[in-house]
Amino acid sequence: MVGPEIERLMQLLSRLPGLGPRSARRVALHLVEKRETLLLPLAKALSAVGDSVKTCSVCGNFDSVDPCSICADPRRDQTILCVVEGVGSLWAMERASVFSGRYHVLGGLLSALDGIGPDDLGLGRLRARLDGSIREVVVATPATVEGQTTAHYIADFLADCGITVSGLAHGVPVGGELDYLDDGTIGAALRARRSF
Repeated sequence: MVGPEIERLMQLLSRLPGLGPRSARRVALHLVEKRETLLLPLAKALSAVGDSVKTCSVCGNFDSVDPCSICADPRRDQTILCVVEGVGSLWAMERASVFSGRYHVLGGLLSALDGIGPDDLGLGRLRARLDGSIREVVVATPATVEGQTTAHYIADFLADCGITVSGLAHGVPVGGELDYLDDGTIGAALRARRSF
């Protein structure tokens, strides 16, 4: 048996994505074993994040400043806006270092099963950001039913704004081999083919 503090730690860890009860138990044990070098610095870092991280009032990103460092960066292209499902998607785009514009975080996707409608995604905030300087909105939602439904809804929602609304291409990933891909991906890649 373990004490209530360690039990609580394991319960909280098991709520993290990808960690079930057994993995949480292993992580908790590792943290306690490495108290000075890992547990205490992690506790300080978590406390600092809890105290200082805010949601950007402009785009919805997480940062210690508001507006976030992306929105406040004058080097970013202010004429293009990338709409993403969540902050994780924004961070993925930034990690790829291929987009130099601004972002808009939806905070979810349309889902009739989950009761998430257009009002839940703050699309009014998106439209309000289209102040005349934006010339293109890139909808970077996942290639799922909910993601594509959301993308089409956004395209229709912004149709009368006089700006280009585009989406990410879908298809064969770099380094992907056809025999390992599912039929849907192959079909999407064939439909989105381009000339050399």
